[in-house]
Order: sequence, then C-alpha cells, then structure tokens
Amino acid sequence: MIAVSRAVAAQYQGVASIEHVYPLVRTRAQLDRAIDEIEAAPGIVLFTLVDSELSGVLEKACQENGSPCLSVLQPILGVFESYLGTASISRPGAQHMLNADYFKRIDALNFTMMHDDGQQPENLEQADVVLLGVSRTSKTPTSIYLANRGIKTANVPLVPDVPPPAALENLRKPLVVGLLASPERIVQIRQNRLLALNADQETPYVDRMSVAEEVAHSRRLFAQHGWPFIDVTRRSIEETAAAIIDLYKAHKLKLMAQ
Repeated sequence: MIAVSRAVAAQYQGVASIEHVYPLVRTRAQLDRAIDEIEAAPGIVLFTLVDSELSGVLEKACQENGSPCLSVLQPILGVFESYLGTASISRPGAQHMLNADYFKRIDALNFTMMHDDGQQPENLEQADVVLLGVSRTSKTPTSIYLANRGIKTANVPLVPDVPPPAALENLRKPLVVGLLASPERIVQIRQNRLLALNADQETPYVDRMSVAEEVAHSRRLFAQHGWPFIDVTRRSIEETAAAIIDLYKAHKLKLMAQ
C-alpha cells in the first residue's frame, strides 16, 4: 500500500506527501487513535482493514472530516472472489501468520549463512543446492535469494591453486551448480571491490589472463563432474535463481524416481 501511494504521488510534480502509517490496527481502540490523528491532520486515507465494522467506522470518520478514503484491498478482493468463485474469510493479519513455509525459509536462511563462502564443507550433503564459482560470480547473493525461497544453499569458492573440498566428490542429495561469468565482467567487479578497499590493483586477482584461466579451470571442473553451470554475466540475481530453481525441481524429481 505504501509503495502504491508513493508511486501515485510521484506522478504529481511539485507535490510532497507526508506519510502517517498505522500498522496492525486490529481493535476499536487502535483505530480511534488513528482517527484522532487523521482529524488533527486531514488528508487522503488508504487502508487495508478487512474487518467490516472497523472499516465502516473509519469511512464514517473520514466522511465527517472531509478526508477522502479508499480501501486498497476491496477492488483486489473483488477480482479474487470473481476468479476463485468464493468469498474471502476477512481474517485480519492473515499474511503475517507463521506457517510451515515461514519456518522452512528461516531454517534455509540460517543454513545458508552458516555455509557461505566454503564454511563447514563437511555439511554439504545437508544442502539442497551447492553453488560453485570463482570470486565475484554472485554466489552469496544468489544463495540468500534461494534461501528466501526455502532452499538450503551452500556456496563454495573456487580459488586458484586450492583444491575444492573433497566432500564435493561424494555428494548425492544436493544439486551442484556452477556459476560462470566473462573474465572482463569479473575483472571489472574485482577492480571496483579493490578500489572500495583501497587495496593494491597490481595483483593476479584482477589480471585479465589470470582471471581467464580461473574461469576456464572452473568450466573444465564443471564439465568433468557433469555439473550444470550458468553464465551470470548478463543475468540478474533473480534470473540466475529462477534458472537454478528449475534445475532443482528437475533434480528432485530425478531423486524421487531412483
């Protein structure tokens, strides 16, 4: 609702809006406090109350003090009811209720943070997805995005002259996915990172030939083990994660068929 109101306000040049937000209004006493403030500073009122009694009180108060008001949910509920062929349950705060999916996401996020950047490689078999790639191939943000979808994700960096964890060789349950990017893109990102850290730029870490060899080595490793890989050079985190989720779904079906 806040995003919608801001988007609309932005369409009017020279207009600056002042926001007053009243979250989690569930009782008449909470609503009365909000109404008192609206009466003190009238303005456009957008609300998402699903309790018909509270909505009626608010609409009447706004009408009396000349504040235009609109139920943001009502038109959308109407579309849903028409499409689904059933009425809504008018349950306040239903979107905030904790359920199994919520706890699954929290569990996945905790696992992902504990297994970021090659930590605890002995636990890789517990992951749903393991991401591999050289430095600056978006392993961590992609892992966090997947965790927010309930997928336990570990990521392992491929470092020159350092063998990958031996545990990778014997993984059975997790889907292993390699991440690639063009050497030019990786060099650009690494240079920006070194600048931010005020670090020395004269290092193989940002040398074009050295980075190209890192990428080629990772590609050979993925091919050797038959691990699928994704080129993230021109992909957003969301696009990369979507491709991984598709691979993961197919991987789960394969495991179930065994």
